[in-house]
Amino acid sequence: MEVEGMSGIEKKAAAMAAAEEEEVGRKAAAAGDVGLKELSRKLNDFAKERDWEQYHSPRNLLLAMIAEVGELSELFMWKGEVHKGLADWDDAEKEHLGEELADVLLYLVRLSDICGVDLGDAATRKIVKNAVKYPAPSKEDA
Repeated sequence: MEVEGMSGIEKKAAAMAAAEEEEVGRKAAAAGDVGLKELSRKLNDFAKERDWEQYHSPRNLLLAMIAEVGELSELFMWKGEVHKGLADWDDAEKEHLGEELADVLLYLVRLSDICGVDLGDAATRKIVKNAVKYPAPSKEDA
């Protein structure tokens, strides 16, 4: 972003930052099918690089995640019933939704990591428990 009055160095730095942001976006788009363990590693590296580990207590991460769930909820507020596929939403709304969903996921992954919970394993075990608790109707019942 060029602003009148910027020095040559500032303009160059801004251009480099924009190019780096674009590259990160391309890599993220290509990563589409990243696993929970990879997200956990990336989040851990991200926090270490910024010395944020000191703030990442389970309580703080949970409260931050709840705040993000609130932001996610705002996107649906006053919309009435929202249909699968979000046909009534424009591209900007869908992009914003993706960002808020990602924020919730990232805090959840970080929280599970800090708590020593293997989220993928826990989710898989929960699906099995739910299948036992709520069995599918048999064909005879239908």
